[in-house]
Amino acid sequence: MRFVHDTLPQRVRFASDGAAEGLAAEVAALGARRVMVIAGTSEQEPAARVTAGLPVVHRHDDVVMHVPLEVAQRARAAAAERDVDALVSVGGGSTTGLAKAVALTTGLPIIAVPTTYAGSEATAVWGLTDNSVKTTGTDPKVLPRAIVYDAALTLSLPVELSVASGLNALAHCVDSLWAPRADPINQALAVEGARALRAGLPLVAAAPAGMDGREQALYGAYLSASAFASAGSGLHHKICHVLGGMFNLPHAQTHAVVLPHVLAFNAPGVPEVERRLAVALDAPTADEGLARLRERLNAPHSLRELGMPSDGIAEAAKAVVAAAPAGNPRPVTLDAITELLRTAWEGTDPR
Repeated sequence: MRFVHDTLPQRVRFASDGAAEGLAAEVAALGARRVMVIAGTSEQEPAARVTAGLPVVHRHDDVVMHVPLEVAQRARAAAAERDVDALVSVGGGSTTGLAKAVALTTGLPIIAVPTTYAGSEATAVWGLTDNSVKTTGTDPKVLPRAIVYDAALTLSLPVELSVASGLNALAHCVDSLWAPRADPINQALAVEGARALRAGLPLVAAAPAGMDGREQALYGAYLSASAFASAGSGLHHKICHVLGGMFNLPHAQTHAVVLPHVLAFNAPGVPEVERRLAVALDAPTADEGLARLRERLNAPHSLRELGMPSDGIAEAAKAVVAAAPAGNPRPVTLDAITELLRTAWEGTDPR
């Protein structure tokens, strides 16, 4: 056994109904006096509730999916105008992503309060979209100093979005099993994350107001993101970044649709890893386990229903092949990726 593993420096607070208390403690630990709260319009009420009493000098609600460059520039200007000394993000991946865009150029510390299962809060990965091209990178400046997890904040997330967001988290697990820097530690985190998501998401779908499923899903989402932060982006995420930037597709739903196709493509190349994932998904094979879970969750099934045009497949396939990571379990050829995208666009069962 021989590997190099990076563990990112970050505090995690996990307590249902504990967001306000945990956030106050983290702001005090930073010694922050001029806080900028970033939360989209739909998150304004919970954001106001959990940040009450903090030294907030600006509440920023200009949040857009995939973080367009011009949106990032407006947020950076707002932070500079108010001499902000800390950022608090309350929301999903787009909200965390905008806070990261500000931190990337300013070095301001972030405290993340997630309300979905996106996982961006646990990584040093940033992403910006300019002229329909999404660029991603890693930088320690954008890693939130602390995460305040409160499963109660996910209760307002509709079941449909909970499912898509949870499957996005599961995609982090799957990609981490064979990503460029995959190692035994992040594989262990990914397998346990997959187990927790498999257990929690059906409970969320069946009883949206229940806390057990929400806590399991949020726990699994954190593990999935921790694995992904160490392992790096695999083929699945490269595909979804291309599709999101090129066609402005919804982030979580795109991941939910593409995941079974990438799993079916790569799993035969890593049989030992596939068996571990199958156990986590409580099925004879990983493909079967994912199919069962998606059926229970009534998951989105085609890129066509998300708005991707069929004539974009060829262009997207070329971009994916150019961006594909080295060391993928199977060769990433133009023909193979074109076929993968075509079946994902049609919603064909990849098995």
